Amino acid sequence: MLLAELFEAQDLLVHFDPTDKWEAIHNLVQYLVSAGKLDESQSEAVLEAVLSRERSMSTGMENGIAIPHAAVDELDSVLACMGVVTREEGLAFESIDGQPARLVVMLVIPRAQKLLHIRTLADVARVLSKEDVRGALLGAADQQAAHQVLVQSGG
Repeated sequence: MLLAELFEAQDLLVHFDPTDKWEAIHNLVQYLVSAGKLDESQSEAVLEAVLSRERSMSTGMENGIAIPHAAVDELDSVLACMGVVTREEGLAFESIDGQPARLVVMLVIPRAQKLLHIRTLADVARVLSKEDVRGALLGAADQQAAHQVLVQSGG
Protein backbone atom coordinates (compact mmCIF):
# COMPACT_ATOMS: atom_id res chain seq x y z
CA MET A 1 0.00 0.00 0.00
CA LEU A 2 1.36 3.43 -0.93
CA LEU A 3 1.71 5.70 2.07
CA ALA A 4 0.41 8.62 0.01
CA GLU A 5 -2.83 6.62 -0.29
CA LEU A 6 -2.85 5.42 3.31
CA PHE A 7 -2.54 8.97 4.65
CA GLU A 8 -4.52 11.96 3.45
CA ALA A 9 -2.75 15.29 3.99
CA GLN A 10 -5.03 16.03 6.95
CA ASP A 11 -3.82 12.81 8.64
CA LEU A 12 -0.28 14.17 8.94
CA LEU A 13 -0.16 16.20 12.15
CA VAL A 14 2.96 18.28 11.57
CA HIS A 15 2.85 20.33 14.77
CA PHE A 16 2.35 17.39 17.12
CA ASP A 17 3.48 18.14 20.67
CA PRO A 18 2.44 15.52 23.26
CA THR A 19 4.39 15.24 26.51
CA ASP A 20 4.90 11.46 26.38
CA LYS A 21 4.04 8.38 24.35
CA TRP A 22 0.80 7.74 26.26
CA GLU A 23 -0.48 11.22 25.48
CA ALA A 24 0.64 10.77 21.87
CA ILE A 25 -1.41 7.58 21.54
CA HIS A 26 -4.44 9.21 23.14
CA ASN A 27 -4.16 12.29 20.91
CA LEU A 28 -3.84 10.23 17.74
CA VAL A 29 -6.94 8.17 18.59
CA GLN A 30 -8.79 11.42 19.33
CA TYR A 31 -7.67 12.75 15.97
CA LEU A 32 -9.21 9.72 14.24
CA VAL A 33 -12.51 10.50 16.00
CA SER A 34 -12.44 14.24 15.28
CA ALA A 35 -11.60 13.58 11.61
CA GLY A 36 -14.65 11.32 11.32
CA LYS A 37 -12.54 8.24 10.61
CA LEU A 38 -13.43 6.46 13.85
CA ASP A 39 -16.84 6.47 15.48
CA GLU A 40 -16.86 7.90 19.00
CA SER A 41 -18.53 4.69 20.22
CA GLN A 42 -15.43 2.72 19.14
CA SER A 43 -12.83 5.11 20.48
CA GLU A 44 -12.45 3.62 23.96
CA ALA A 45 -12.06 0.08 22.60
CA VAL A 46 -9.51 1.25 20.03
CA LEU A 47 -7.60 3.29 22.61
CA GLU A 48 -7.49 0.34 25.01
CA ALA A 49 -6.35 -2.03 22.23
CA VAL A 50 -3.48 0.28 21.25
CA LEU A 51 -2.49 0.94 24.87
CA SER A 52 -2.61 -2.77 25.66
CA ARG A 53 -0.37 -3.51 22.68
CA GLU A 54 2.05 -0.80 23.77
CA ARG A 55 2.15 -2.07 27.36
CA SER A 56 2.88 -5.62 26.21
CA MET A 57 5.69 -4.55 23.86
CA SER A 58 6.86 -1.11 22.87
CA THR A 59 6.21 -0.11 19.27
CA GLY A 60 9.28 2.13 19.19
CA MET A 61 11.31 1.13 16.16
CA GLU A 62 14.61 2.65 15.04
CA ASN A 63 15.62 6.02 13.64
CA GLY A 64 13.03 8.04 15.57
CA ILE A 65 10.01 6.04 14.43
CA ALA A 66 7.20 4.57 16.55
CA ILE A 67 4.23 2.70 15.14
CA PRO A 68 1.61 2.20 17.86
CA HIS A 69 -1.00 -0.08 16.37
CA ALA A 70 -3.74 -2.59 17.07
CA ALA A 71 -6.06 -4.96 15.30
CA VAL A 72 -9.70 -4.45 16.25
CA ASP A 73 -13.09 -5.91 15.45
CA GLU A 74 -15.89 -4.02 13.69
CA LEU A 75 -13.62 -2.09 11.37
CA ASP A 76 -13.85 -2.15 7.58
CA SER A 77 -10.59 -0.51 6.58
CA VAL A 78 -7.22 0.62 7.89
CA LEU A 79 -7.25 3.85 9.90
CA ALA A 80 -3.99 5.77 9.95
CA CYS A 81 -2.52 9.06 11.05
CA MET A 82 0.97 10.33 11.83
CA GLY A 83 2.21 12.79 14.39
CA VAL A 84 5.39 14.67 13.50
CA VAL A 85 6.75 15.58 16.93
CA THR A 86 7.72 19.24 17.12
CA ARG A 87 10.22 19.00 19.97
CA GLU A 88 13.68 17.93 18.81
CA GLU A 89 14.13 15.75 21.88
CA GLY A 90 11.19 13.64 20.68
CA LEU A 91 9.33 11.15 22.83
CA ALA A 92 10.72 8.26 24.86
CA PHE A 93 9.18 5.20 23.19
CA GLU A 94 11.54 2.48 24.46
CA SER A 95 12.78 2.18 20.89
CA ILE A 96 14.97 -0.65 19.65
CA ASP A 97 17.92 1.72 19.19
CA GLY A 98 17.17 3.77 22.31
CA GLN A 99 16.47 6.89 20.25
CA PRO A 100 13.41 9.04 20.97
CA ALA A 101 10.55 8.98 18.46
CA ARG A 102 9.80 12.01 16.28
CA LEU A 103 7.50 10.26 13.79
CA VAL A 104 4.60 8.50 15.51
CA VAL A 105 2.38 6.50 13.16
CA MET A 106 -0.97 5.24 14.46
CA LEU A 107 -2.42 2.23 12.63
CA VAL A 108 -5.74 0.61 13.47
CA ILE A 109 -6.40 -2.42 11.31
CA PRO A 110 -9.38 -4.78 11.00
CA ARG A 111 -8.63 -7.88 13.10
CA ALA A 112 -9.84 -10.22 10.35
CA GLN A 113 -7.25 -8.90 7.90
CA LYS A 114 -3.99 -10.24 9.34
CA LEU A 115 -2.09 -10.14 6.05
CA LEU A 116 -3.11 -6.51 5.51
CA HIS A 117 -1.89 -5.76 9.05
CA ILE A 118 1.55 -7.20 8.34
CA ARG A 119 1.85 -5.57 4.91
CA THR A 120 0.80 -2.16 6.18
CA LEU A 121 3.31 -2.25 9.04
CA ALA A 122 6.03 -3.36 6.62
CA ASP A 123 5.19 -0.63 4.09
CA VAL A 124 5.28 2.09 6.74
CA ALA A 125 8.58 0.82 8.15
CA ARG A 126 10.12 0.50 4.68
CA VAL A 127 9.31 4.06 3.60
CA LEU A 128 10.20 5.64 6.93
CA SER A 129 13.50 3.76 7.04
CA LYS A 130 14.75 6.18 4.36
CA GLU A 131 16.70 8.99 6.00
CA ASP A 132 15.74 11.54 3.35
CA VAL A 133 12.03 10.81 3.83
CA ARG A 134 12.30 11.15 7.62
CA GLY A 135 14.22 14.40 7.30
CA ALA A 136 11.74 15.85 4.83
CA LEU A 137 8.78 14.92 7.04
CA LEU A 138 10.43 16.48 10.07
CA GLY A 139 11.08 19.64 8.07
CA ALA A 140 7.63 19.87 6.48
CA ALA A 141 6.03 23.26 7.08
CA ASP A 142 2.47 21.99 6.78
CA GLN A 143 0.29 18.98 6.06
CA GLN A 144 0.38 19.43 2.29
CA ALA A 145 4.18 19.52 2.29
CA ALA A 146 4.31 16.38 4.45
CA HIS A 147 1.91 14.59 2.12
CA GLN A 148 4.00 15.61 -0.88
CA VAL A 149 7.00 13.94 0.80
CA LEU A 150 5.03 10.67 0.88
CA VAL A 151 3.94 11.08 -2.75
CA GLN A 152 7.52 11.67 -3.85
CA SER A 153 8.84 8.76 -1.77
CA GLY A 154 7.05 6.39 -4.13
CA GLY A 155 6.17 4.20 -1.20
